[in-house]
Amino acid sequence: MRIDIVTIFPEFFSVLDVSLLGRARTDGLLDVHVHDLRSWTTDRHRTVDDTPYGGGAGMVMKPEPWAQALESILRPDGSSTLVVPTPAGTPFKQSLARSLAVEPHLVFACGRYEGIDARVFEWAASRCSVVELSLGDYVLNGGEVAAMAVIEAVGRLVPGVVGNPESLVEESHEDGLLEYPSYTKPASWRDIDVPEVLLSGHHGRVAAWRHEQQVERTRRVRPDLLPDA
Repeated sequence: MRIDIVTIFPEFFSVLDVSLLGRARTDGLLDVHVHDLRSWTTDRHRTVDDTPYGGGAGMVMKPEPWAQALESILRPDGSSTLVVPTPAGTPFKQSLARSLAVEPHLVFACGRYEGIDARVFEWAASRCSVVELSLGDYVLNGGEVAAMAVIEAVGRLVPGVVGNPESLVEESHEDGLLEYPSYTKPASWRDIDVPEVLLSGHHGRVAAWRHEQQVERTRRVRPDLLPDA
């Protein structure tokens, strides 16, 4: 999978060099490139923003640097997907992560200030798929944190990135439920014991217990998920 990221803070994405994503890049499973939007500006101050039409506080990112950047990065055959983190986007869920994980080329547009001039996405829609997504009902300073979260959620679903693919199946949201609680040695720690069923060696009982825990945890923490599950 090829991933391109356009941002005015390229140094933010140094975290891509560590952990599983860093190893995936080294192994050639993820081909990630970070671009500084200011490289496509033409004035000596490398300006990327201007005041909003209609008035109001804040600044809006100018359309031309974004168009120049995307013209350089998007594939001419239309196979790219432009991912735009924004509080006004579709809620990002595991199902969307799975669908993005099979795309050949993702381009992340990390906005700042009051966002990117909306005409950029109208223009881009004729050249690629455009996905506007939101991590949740809150506002961040820019799209970088959200882009990094999406890249990690999507990247770990690419075959080979996670060493044991079976571990992906039993996670929160994969079957619509939250994940069951996990334990490791010792069996008794600070007067708290591991549930006896997990020590029984009876795979059927363990599976039933884990499912019960998933349902109970989902009912308690995220009851809104139960109808879909």
